[in-house]
Amino acid sequence: MKDKKKKQKCVSIGGQAVLEGVMMRGKSVMATAVRDPEGKIQVESERLEPPEKKSRFSRLPFIRGVVNFVHSLVDGNRILMRSADVAVGDDEQPTKAEQWLREKHKIHLGDILNWISIVLGVGLALVIFIWLPQWVTGFLPAETFDKTSTGWSGFWFNLTEGGIRLGIFILYILFISLIPSLKRVFMYHGAEHKTISCFERGEELTVENVKKCSRVHDRCGTTFLFLVMIVSILVFSLANIVVARWLYTDNDKLNGVIRFAFKLLMLPIVAGVSYEILRLLSKTKNKFFLIFKAPGLLLQRLTTREPQDDMIECAITAFNTVLEMEADPTIPEKVFATAGKMSFLLKNTKKRFSAADIEEDEAEWIFALTLDIPKSSVATEEYILKVAQAKEIIRIADERLTGRPLWYIIGDTDFYGYTIKVDERVLIPRPETEELASLVIGAAEEGQSVLDLCTGSGAIAIAVYKELEKRGTPVKVTAVDISADALALAKENAENNGADVTFVQSDLFKRLRGRFDIIVSNPPYIPSADIEGLQREVRDYEPRLALDGGADGLDIYRKIAQEAMKYLNRGGTLIMEVGEGEAEAVIRMFKSVSYSMIIKDFNGVDRYVKVVI
Repeated sequence: MKDKKKKQKCVSIGGQAVLEGVMMRGKSVMATAVRDPEGKIQVESERLEPPEKKSRFSRLPFIRGVVNFVHSLVDGNRILMRSADVAVGDDEQPTKAEQWLREKHKIHLGDILNWISIVLGVGLALVIFIWLPQWVTGFLPAETFDKTSTGWSGFWFNLTEGGIRLGIFILYILFISLIPSLKRVFMYHGAEHKTISCFERGEELTVENVKKCSRVHDRCGTTFLFLVMIVSILVFSLANIVVARWLYTDNDKLNGVIRFAFKLLMLPIVAGVSYEILRLLSKTKNKFFLIFKAPGLLLQRLTTREPQDDMIECAITAFNTVLEMEADPTIPEKVFATAGKMSFLLKNTKKRFSAADIEEDEAEWIFALTLDIPKSSVATEEYILKVAQAKEIIRIADERLTGRPLWYIIGDTDFYGYTIKVDERVLIPRPETEELASLVIGAAEEGQSVLDLCTGSGAIAIAVYKELEKRGTPVKVTAVDISADALALAKENAENNGADVTFVQSDLFKRLRGRFDIIVSNPPYIPSADIEGLQREVRDYEPRLALDGGADGLDIYRKIAQEAMKYLNRGGTLIMEVGEGEAEAVIRMFKSVSYSMIIKDFNGVDRYVKVVI
């Protein structure tokens, strides 16, 4: 029994071949996949304004063709330059001039060359496809081809000029197809067409399936350019009739300038009409219209080549990225890891973070830590990144976009000037907790003993010990936590910072002996019901054991209030960090004490409770 014919899929995704890769563009997403010198596929993606959100004017027939043509020109050049940055890498040593520009003026020579190439490219296109055909027609016999005539002579002149333009276009394609690097671009062009065709046939996007598909496609830019050539003959002819009647003079040189200027003015009309014709032709499978499609499809035989397997992999990657991002709006954008100005990658990273509701300040921290530069200089100075640096920054940013806290990704954080290793075993110390450590340091005297309850990473215990040691008033510090995993990390932090801290695994006071002059604690204080409403970074990654304070968030404070007096020397001090709105309730738990007080944090929030027995 024969397999049923697979249903044809309708897809609005188009593409473009770039250097060592393929760009695919859907309604609201554009993605480019490029293979770098290491053989890895890098992907850059960005979200676009969907058609339905664009102005009605820009969606009108004929107008939309002009708009799309301009966008394609601008985005095409930009993506082509970006792909070149990936394909080339930064293995080549910069010249002395490049080094001087980078160090003295923070200028990347590649950026200058990119702009020059865009200007030269547009200028060259105007010269080859408008000025050159016009110049060639100057050699035609005037008695047969009258360029200023509104009659048959003028018509044959414009028809001949159009034919010359089309011939130059075909010769141009044949010429550039001989350039080795562009041969590979044409192969990637074939991979792009084959991938789209494979999806439209309803086949799974695998290398083997894609290889079996055609490398020509109805919606190709080559067909569009051919239509532009044909439509230009008609439009330029009509325009020439108007010009001949009203503007031509007796001066042949001036007439040539007028004709050239008019052709430039007519280009938007040519683009708009050609776009509508291409839309109509691509939507029909009627054999009658094949005669209109055939020339463009034949030209595609010149602008496409059979791709290699690794080229098809790039095309599939770009296509799948567009599909996935259009199906899931939460998928973040991606960016290439290339050498160049830091400001470009910084702006892109901040944009990605902002879309994911992540503080842009974290982007600056990533750059500062990766490049080992002051954070204050990230936003004010320009640095030139190497590929390895860009890759590391993107790696960290991509992981941050999964929701994992930045300091877990980095592996450590700064607390009171000390490097504290952190991971999912412990909470990340907050700035408010630095103030808690400061209160202890200010209250401690030489020779006293300090107990840090719920020590977590050991940050408070380490800061207290080291700061008092610096001042010449050393104290004995004991740190307690119920979690063996947390204590293992706290011990490592103490060793790395040279802090002589005694660590005890205990549920608060249960395994402790003796008394202390100061007890400090930053216990879990989040009400159980509130944990699900916390930021994803906290809720999904930081240890729940260190967050959950019970139904009202005060369970651990009640236990401390019941037991602390047994473990404090006379005149001893208990200092605790509390959650917002909890200070009054906590301080009422302590009776028959010498005094108690609430202390605000740097934001003016009642954050600390201090009790002296």
